[in-house]
Amino acid sequence: MDPSIFKAYDIRGIYPDQLDEQAAWKIGHATAQFLRSMLRGYERGLANAQSLCVGYDMRAHSPALAKALIEGMNAARANVIDIGMIDTPQMYFAINHLGTCGGVQVTASHNPAKYNGFKISGRQAKPVGVDTGLKDIKHIATALLHTLGRPDGAIEHCDLTKEYRQHVLKFLEPNRRPLRVVVDASNGMAGKVVPAVFGEVDNLELIGLNLKHDGTFVHDPNPLVEANLEQLRKTVRDKNADVGVCFDGDADRLMMIDEQGRTIGCDLMTALMVPYFLAKNPGSAIVYDLRSSHVVPEEIIKHGGTPRRERVGHAYMKKTLRDSHACFGGELSGHFYYRDNFYADSGMITLVHVLNLLGAAEQPVSELIAPLRRYAPSGEMNFEVEDKDATMKELARKYSQGQVDDLDGITVQFKDWWFNVRPSNTEPLLRLNVEAKTEEMLQEKLAELKDFLGQPVDH
Repeated sequence: MDPSIFKAYDIRGIYPDQLDEQAAWKIGHATAQFLRSMLRGYERGLANAQSLCVGYDMRAHSPALAKALIEGMNAARANVIDIGMIDTPQMYFAINHLGTCGGVQVTASHNPAKYNGFKISGRQAKPVGVDTGLKDIKHIATALLHTLGRPDGAIEHCDLTKEYRQHVLKFLEPNRRPLRVVVDASNGMAGKVVPAVFGEVDNLELIGLNLKHDGTFVHDPNPLVEANLEQLRKTVRDKNADVGVCFDGDADRLMMIDEQGRTIGCDLMTALMVPYFLAKNPGSAIVYDLRSSHVVPEEIIKHGGTPRRERVGHAYMKKTLRDSHACFGGELSGHFYYRDNFYADSGMITLVHVLNLLGAAEQPVSELIAPLRRYAPSGEMNFEVEDKDATMKELARKYSQGQVDDLDGITVQFKDWWFNVRPSNTEPLLRLNVEAKTEEMLQEKLAELKDFLGQPVDH
């Protein structure tokens, strides 16, 4: 087994060179051992408490990897509830709905077709990352010398489509104005789930793009890449749609396009939803990742909420959401988190809230967003740097006249501009985000930083 497939938040690699059925069996065996060992005494007697959920996405090799994963779990004497081909947020729902000790979704999210992987969740769908068990699972899996063992555990097959649809649509508000929405499923799980959940919703006309989900992609299922939004952008304008949304491969993330075809940054989506959520939850905390525009905390304070700034990554966002009992959280990557969805992210529930918000508004999306476009953002840039720690320390020294913190990499804040530089977990890269009050100042400060870091690379 290639140990490099174990990342900070999940397991991911190229099939079958890095990740194959033998690796899946070992990971299933190790995951079952770890998750069942985390149960407290009183939980062991609860129905399904020692069972695990398994689901998979639409990639051609996902069913075979899921089968091997389940066999490994069964060999560790764990019972498995196979919930079939699903979007990743349905896994979070299933773990809580069925009361299992955790679950695994077979998916490579937004990666190209040759990739696959596993997203592991524990009890209550809490994420299992490198700091919360993935290191232990890696140790157990890589220590296994063979894939032999009696399948002593049972397998139950369960279709939760009806229950999941009810869960998602319970957030949908009645009496919305009619909306025409273009949905680009990116040939991913949204192609199955959006029609199943939203197909009969009143006052909603759906125009679907790339709904076919057979493991091949018209464009990579990554909505953060502007080139992947071109088809959506054109269709929104051609069809006079109110809004367009593009999902990633496993449908836990989305990007939004306004009626003019302009991309709406996910931090601006977070800011747009702040008054909507604080009207329902006065004074609540709202969590955002530190790459987000300063518009986000400004809007939270303006509407009487408590801003909670957090480092990048779903494990950190979910923990802070839970710890602060925040009603909502947004990440620049397109993950949106909800207290009333087990503190987990959901692309489908995000679409529901977008429908609620736009359905109650008289203005088009572009006009709702316009007041939030008050700063100039750089977007995330990557720079190849061998000694990441030394470079960040030197940047902190160089800009020490600003307000410096090290929550995630380093962030330096001045009155009229700020930047964050954070290291990649797996590559010799530093990731830079800059924001300024004007485009001119942004370009000036970017030029300064590029003089120090070099030219950005595509990644």
